[in-house]
Amino acid sequence: MSHVPHELAEEFPELVEQISELKQNDPHFARISDEYHVVNRAIHRAETNVEPTDDFNMLEMRKQRMRLKDEIAALLA
Repeated sequence: MSHVPHELAEEFPELVEQISELKQNDPHFARISDEYHVVNRAIHRAETNVEPTDDFNMLEMRKQRMRLKDEIAALLA
């Protein structure tokens, strides 16, 4: 399996245990975490030309990932 940058464990290495606990106990956190994972993988596939996309779509996916990351960070705070 290839390395995918921007995984939550890499973005918040000091909070891996809290992320795991929230995924198990908070349905909203689990949903946005899963959504972040899906968008992050789509960006990685586009960046590596496995599933190429246009610049506009790439920008929109990156904005979505950033919004999700900001929401996740707020929930972890």
